[in-house]
Amino acid sequence: MTDESPRERPTSPPDSLEAVRYDDGSIGYPGHPLGPNGAEPVETVDLSEYTAEIVTWTTSTATPPGVREPNTLAIVEFDVDGDSVRAIGQVTTDDVEIGERVRPVYAEQLRDPNAAIRAAASQRWDGFRFEPVEN
Repeated sequence: MTDESPRERPTSPPDSLEAVRYDDGSIGYPGHPLGPNGAEPVETVDLSEYTAEIVTWTTSTATPPGVREPNTLAIVEFDVDGDSVRAIGQVTTDDVEIGERVRPVYAEQLRDPNAAIRAAASQRWDGFRFEPVEN
């Protein structure tokens, strides 16, 4: 017999945008049990404490149900103590440029759970977006 009840959605915001450092020194986001060359994670790194640089970006005008339209996404690169790690995510504005500095900011809702195919309680709807840093 299987438990068919939906998982409870966490109610508190995440404390961090968590990457992992592997025993070979590399950093990965999102973290995985094994990194490059089979290396195991040895610590976590909170990327929300860092700023990143936009490597590239795009704006989608044909988004999945419940995702804002248009939806600007960026691949960003963090420099963590001389090591780089990239992440992809929504940007808080449509006015972005390659090379622009951004910081992760928490968003309670990245998409509308009422427009999704899955039961709302079955997954998290919150996360991080990237916001341009004022100079």
